[in-house]
Amino acid sequence: MSPTAHHLLRPGGAVLGAAGSPAAVQPQRQPRPARASPPPRARGPKRFPSPGPRRAQVLEQLQQDGISSISKAFRGSSPMGGALGLRQLPICAPACRPSSGHSPWVAVSPSPNQWSSRSRWCCLRKNEARRSCRPVGRAAPGPTRATARPATSTRRSACPPLTPTPALRIVWRLLSATSRISRMASVLSRGRVRCPWHGACFNISTGDLEDFPGLDSLHKFQVKIEKEKVYVRASKQALQLQRRTKVMAKCISPSAGYSSSTNVLIVGAGAAGLVCAETLRQEGFSDRIVLCTLDRHLPYDRPKLSKSLDTQPEQLALRPKEFFRAYGIEVLTEAQVVTVDVRNKKVVFKDGFKLEYSKLLLAPGSSPRTLSCKGKEMENVFTIRTPEDANRVVRLARGRNVVIVGAGFLGMEVAAYLTEKAHSVSVVELEETPFRRFLGERVGRALMKMFENNRVKFYMQTEVSELRGQEGKLKEVVLKSSKVVRADVCVVGIGAVAATGFLRQSGIGLDSRGFIPVNKMMQTNVPGVFAAGDAVTFPLAWRNNRKVNIPHWQMAHAQGRVAAQNMLAQEAEMNTVPYLWTAMFGKSLRYAGYGEGFDDVIIQGDLEELKFVAFYTKGDEVIAVASMNYDPIVSKVAEVLASGRAIRKREVETGDMSWLTGKGS
Repeated sequence: MSPTAHHLLRPGGAVLGAAGSPAAVQPQRQPRPARASPPPRARGPKRFPSPGPRRAQVLEQLQQDGISSISKAFRGSSPMGGALGLRQLPICAPACRPSSGHSPWVAVSPSPNQWSSRSRWCCLRKNEARRSCRPVGRAAPGPTRATARPATSTRRSACPPLTPTPALRIVWRLLSATSRISRMASVLSRGRVRCPWHGACFNISTGDLEDFPGLDSLHKFQVKIEKEKVYVRASKQALQLQRRTKVMAKCISPSAGYSSSTNVLIVGAGAAGLVCAETLRQEGFSDRIVLCTLDRHLPYDRPKLSKSLDTQPEQLALRPKEFFRAYGIEVLTEAQVVTVDVRNKKVVFKDGFKLEYSKLLLAPGSSPRTLSCKGKEMENVFTIRTPEDANRVVRLARGRNVVIVGAGFLGMEVAAYLTEKAHSVSVVELEETPFRRFLGERVGRALMKMFENNRVKFYMQTEVSELRGQEGKLKEVVLKSSKVVRADVCVVGIGAVAATGFLRQSGIGLDSRGFIPVNKMMQTNVPGVFAAGDAVTFPLAWRNNRKVNIPHWQMAHAQGRVAAQNMLAQEAEMNTVPYLWTAMFGKSLRYAGYGEGFDDVIIQGDLEELKFVAFYTKGDEVIAVASMNYDPIVSKVAEVLASGRAIRKREVETGDMSWLTGKGS
């Protein structure tokens, strides 16, 4: 018997359904044509002095550390060049998020006339790099030859500061141990580099993704160092690719797509479910894998819904339809599981379809909380759960009055996005300031002021008592403070509950809040049943194995991988440091750690200017950090915490950050 209410994507190209149309390929902007090269100069190439004792020592140390390759992946837009004396050198504005297909690395890509048929050694010279630096997104004028002599100006203004990337940092450290750029770049530690923007970690020797978020790894290029020259060897084809997908096994099960049994069943097709399926294939698992989801769509980037409400479903897709067919990962869309029979290893869907499994991953995620007041069923009252929800909100909000209930991340992101589209935006919140429990009162008040400067009206320390409408459509929001706010659209963002109601009679353990408790290996109380994502509580290793629920995008990725590894008996454990980010009004806030229960906040920088770092402490220990316009300090702190080192309160009270750069105690 095959499913009816949902659709099945089979490796052989069977039915997917209207919602599963192939993801649209994003058009890429064409690179600007390279300028014509000037006539060659008569004199010979410029001679560079041999490296001094300090620089030679650094080169030797880096070679001993195993830095013999540079990994790369670049943003899928026009090349931005000139930074190391090369015409085509993309300096990536990184995005580790899997939907974007970008990675925070640099690619050495000379102009076409410098390529042989296969590959070429490209020479990077220190003085050329120093003199031809340009800000991100601006092409450097002048010759296109990699070895052409740069302009001879000695003014500092001729060398604007260069936004660094991890690979650029590696190259720059190889060239100059005293460069100021190396102190600004991403975090190199323990043989890996951590993105300063999103926290993803890549192995500097292989380019493999070691910590999340993200799905793909980076390309690597051969590098050799001769005195003050760095030679990078790469094929043109590799430079044109935006990402490197790890080698994966394909499904060889003869019954795949046609049987009522599967080897691995994954309930939930969010980040945890998708990463679990991909990890199994990367580890050589070639039996049947089935993903089932309540959504109409293939796995997509759900956190982006509140940051960009008018994004279309195909733009959010984490993988195209062809990917799932190529690697034999079956996807059941619009499939609701109503019963799990752990004794007979079987699940039952709402339409009666039954599917047996050998291993089961539960990653159902969460469901948004709704209002309990009068009028909650009225039209134009939304929770944002799907692309259709987000698209409808932004369509109805144009030129109208919007009320947002809840000043958490979802509510504030929606408010920031709608300010330029709606006539008015109002936020209703029970707390005194936005983000108070998460970021503290001082940081919350500074962010609140930023929103007020962008015409957002706040109604704090109150709740919604009634929604009033006319002919079934919302017109007013009545608050318990007796104020009445005009509203044509209402967005509710007051938290979420674990979507685990279907497990209550299954024998799988649930706690008092409905979360699924798991151990470090993401195993439940039932053998062969694993759980991951927003619906689980797990022991957080660096917080003394305290049982926590962390509904972060990055954590879902990591938990999905650990679950897959333990399905294959690899005995992997959760040991990642929580990391999240958000963007509002063009400013990015980053956060690492787990700050629940903090008793003090130490602020460095200027809250008024929104250039600060906040350390959250409990007792004598720093348990979390947040920053705005202070990169890459959050990634540095995350790497320190990941190493197992405790950060003491006294280390951050003085304002001396030398302990982060390795120059302190």
